Amino acid sequence: MKGAFLMQNTQAPIPQPPRVLTTKDLLYLKDALSWELLAFKKFHFFSQQVSNPEIKQALEKAGRMHQQHFQKLLTHLQVDNNAALASLPNQQQGTNS
Repeated sequence: MKGAFLMQNTQAPIPQPPRVLTTKDLLYLKDALSWELLAFKKFHFFSQQVSNPEIKQALEKAGRMHQQHFQKLLTHLQVDNNAALASLPNQQQGTNS
């Protein structure tokens, strides 16, 4: 019965990021970038501290993954938000929910 209380994600993932980023989106991306950068730095630091080559390799691999996530998130910030807003139909463009 324990499993009955777990919520299931029934939404399909968004295939493409939105064309316009809201203030809330930007704040979330800023947080996510900070988390990914911190994770990358920690894995890099710990990989320099270990002598076991297998552990070192695993830590370096995890660090590279976080670095790639950081780079991917960064690409979502490389959008001309004003141009994207101008191309949308004129429906409450001023709201940033």
